[in-house]
Amino acid sequence: MLATKRGSQRDFKRLVDASSARLYGVLLAMLRDRDQARDALQVTFARVWLRAKSFDPDRGPAEVWMISIARNHAIDLMRARKRRAEVVTDDLPEIRDRAPTPERRAIIGGEVRKLMSCLEKLDPKRAQAIRMAYLEGASYEDLAERMSTPLNTIRTWLRRGLSALKDCVDG
Repeated sequence: MLATKRGSQRDFKRLVDASSARLYGVLLAMLRDRDQARDALQVTFARVWLRAKSFDPDRGPAEVWMISIARNHAIDLMRARKRRAEVVTDDLPEIRDRAPTPERRAIIGGEVRKLMSCLEKLDPKRAQAIRMAYLEGASYEDLAERMSTPLNTIRTWLRRGLSALKDCVDG
């Protein structure tokens, strides 16, 4: 470390080789993420190189000094991670999963089958008008034109057809 303090790149490389495993272990234990620990190790060694002149052997061993640099960096990363998590969760509204549950899908499937069965029991023209209006989205005017039927008749077919469907599904 003292040679690194004097700016020796060769000695710094030896210092890196000798202490990488220990520092990586400290960072991994704190961060619990291999990629983040590897990145933090690189930052730690950059800081060791840049701050080498401030190392004072009278205050403690070089390994302890480097571990404190690694530890402080890991703490900064964990704080930043926590702040990002708070921002993400605090600023977003609660979002519910609106997809039907398997039970609800089964119920809906049964209801659709019953509705289709009831639709088949209707007069064919009324059933066709209901399909075109409610499944295809055709307007009353479109239905009247496409089925060559007066508009009021289409309205009557739809009203009576829906009433018959309701009775069939409910009964």
